[in-house]
Amino acid sequence: MLAIGLMSGTSLDGIDAALIDTDGEGMVRPVAFRGEPYSDAAREQLATATVIALTYDRPRASPPLIEAADLITRAHAMAVHKLLREAQVAPEAVGVIGFHGQTVAHRPDRGWTWQIGDGAALAAACGITTVADFRSADVAAGGQGAPLIPIYHAALTAGLARPVAVLNLGGVGNITFIGADGTLVAFDTGPANGLIDHWVGEQTGARYDAGGGLAAAGRVDQTVLGGMLDHPFFDAPAPKSLDRSDFTIQPARGLSTADGAATLTAFTAESVALALPHLPARPARLLVVGGGRHNPVLMRMIADATGLVVESGDSLGWNGDGVEAEGFAYMAVRRLKSLPISFPGTTGAPVAMTGGVVHPV
Repeated sequence: MLAIGLMSGTSLDGIDAALIDTDGEGMVRPVAFRGEPYSDAAREQLATATVIALTYDRPRASPPLIEAADLITRAHAMAVHKLLREAQVAPEAVGVIGFHGQTVAHRPDRGWTWQIGDGAALAAACGITTVADFRSADVAAGGQGAPLIPIYHAALTAGLARPVAVLNLGGVGNITFIGADGTLVAFDTGPANGLIDHWVGEQTGARYDAGGGLAAAGRVDQTVLGGMLDHPFFDAPAPKSLDRSDFTIQPARGLSTADGAATLTAFTAESVALALPHLPARPARLLVVGGGRHNPVLMRMIADATGLVVESGDSLGWNGDGVEAEGFAYMAVRRLKSLPISFPGTTGAPVAMTGGVVHPV
């Protein structure tokens, strides 16, 4: 069936909307993609809501979070309508929307994860059955609720020699290992673009380090880098996941703008290298998707730190910006077919689990 996937990541840069044709199993055909950036005001509102949510001991309704959830729902409905118009596809031709929502806090250690956005309202606004709240069932069962995209990574790499690994560089990084026998192991690797973007925004007002230019102009401070890498997360066994707030730019304060960018970029690269010993085997290829693949300095640092050939997923014909959104479309179809989306090797769930709440039109 035709399915739409919607993803708004922790980088708060905007909405990725993807239309694919899939059976939720071995058949995947991307049809259309659209990126819808948030306005500066929307980013500020969502960032404020995230800061507030992290102060709570559990998800709760409060005016700033309710208003942010309304913003998320409206913005995603607009993205769906624009995507369908560009693709010249009628809403009634689409079987389902996979709506991730916006993560404002992720605390599986406390038994909860919180993605804002109203699935029922989105279904009504778009006239399409919507699957939302993909993570909560996994966390309630004792899993990490993340990462969820590995099952889609497995579908994308079905024709490739294995073992292979897919590295997603969003606000937070995560890696998926697909073994020769189909074994799936996945976990968060550490911050990816999140700390770099935060540093660059604070120091220069830019949203990200375009082309890695700042990092290329700076020097890595090995003392700061070593201190940041001395964190228990990196020694913890997989599966494991992060909230973007679990690491901060504080250790880099006092460095020059360029040296801070270089050091935080190196930190992301070294965190990927520290992930490799937690995989069942060394992957033959490391395929990179997500916004971080646009940063050539980060890609080069990852290659140097890991000793692997680091390839953009685009080299295989993938849309590296759209993989996560496509994955939520794929998982929405799996939800309708009662197929699992999380597994003991990917989230630590006790058994393979389906997930997501279905909101019919």
